[in-house]
Amino acid sequence: METLVVFYSRSGSTKKIGEEIAKTLNADIDEIIDRKDRSGIKGLFTGPIDILLDKHTKIESKKNPLEYDLVIIGTPVWLGTMTPAIKTYLADNDFNRVAFFCTYGSTPGRTFNEMEKSTRKPEAVLGIVKKEIEKDETKENIKNFSDRVIKESI
Repeated sequence: METLVVFYSRSGSTKKIGEEIAKTLNADIDEIIDRKDRSGIKGLFTGPIDILLDKHTKIESKKNPLEYDLVIIGTPVWLGTMTPAIKTYLADNDFNRVAFFCTYGSTPGRTFNEMEKSTRKPEAVLGIVKKEIEKDETKENIKNFSDRVIKESI
């Protein structure tokens, strides 16, 4: 099974989890680049404003998700949902099968439901609290998620 792990990460937390999932599943990886500057204090405001205004953004990605049996899509949670970069990625692409993961400070909110509405029912979902990432307590959750993804593929 050809698998792609694709993610957007502003602070690096979602990237860290995406890389770990890709390593566990021996999957290809693709980091989405948001062409809108989301860095610094300005970036802390432009993302939530774009979410409230239901805006898409210009993005860059390198791999074609239709070349993969499964695409695992990751996002940080902003205002209880996916980032504008992931919203755009989901709107711009088609997928054979999907799974989702997100990183968040307190709750994943409606993130997985919104992602599913934009694509299809996921094979599995994984939510990781940021403090687990900081304490490096994510390996067991990633292993369980990866096992569920593999099981659904059989």
